[in-house]
Amino acid sequence: MTAVLPGWLGEVCAGQPHRLAFATVSGAHLYGFPSVDSDVDLRGVHVLPLDEVIGLRPGAETITRSWNHDGVEVDLVTHDLAKFCRLLLSPNGYVLEQLLSPMIVRSSTVHEELRSLAPRCLTRHHAHHYLGFARTQRRRFEKTAGLKPLLYAFRVLLTGIHLMRTGELVADLTRLGGGPPYLPELVSAKCTAEHGGLAADAPDRTRLAADLDRLAAELERARDESRLPEAPSARNAVHDLLVRTRLEWGIHA
Repeated sequence: MTAVLPGWLGEVCAGQPHRLAFATVSGAHLYGFPSVDSDVDLRGVHVLPLDEVIGLRPGAETITRSWNHDGVEVDLVTHDLAKFCRLLLSPNGYVLEQLLSPMIVRSSTVHEELRSLAPRCLTRHHAHHYLGFARTQRRRFEKTAGLKPLLYAFRVLLTGIHLMRTGELVADLTRLGGGPPYLPELVSAKCTAEHGGLAADAPDRTRLAADLDRLAAELERARDESRLPEAPSARNAVHDLLVRTRLEWGIHA
């Protein structure tokens, strides 16, 4: 399904209290299974002014806003550049997916440079993020029988496997191979309702559990066999980017 995003997203970003290095679309739109009633998840990076970094009144490292715009629920979360850089240098798949999202609402030279450094931030330990997220979504599915957490579980496992084997981050479930043959039908069902459940003719719980177990084991093998490094090599470059941006943007951020 091709996601159609509201044209006013750029206006939303323009109203933020601090200058944005970037803002991208995450969530179900990025993952390839937005529903007709899906909210829009915006994620990005703001740059605090110098007086809120070196003074006694520190600015917010994370800013969260949720509101309704023209009938669409919007969720915007941005991290200050320093916090985002720390997360980027940890095995955190969330921030990598946000940084590399092809659905770009706001960009800058800082965003472009961060994207260029992303391959040097990848490690085999990112597999732990995807394995942990899959376990969380499986537990949620077991409690609610909701289609959304089930697709999230499949998505993160397949993203992790592809990342470990190729070094390429692909967050869109519809672009990832290796899943069970019924996944396209589940995606189609999810696109009609954000919080729907499994259809009567969907695979039973036993088969779903077996397929998720298989993919989790496959991700563990891919991690053990991966050629990705143990640690990021971009630490110094990310540090230099942070310092340079603080000095260049900080007074007017």
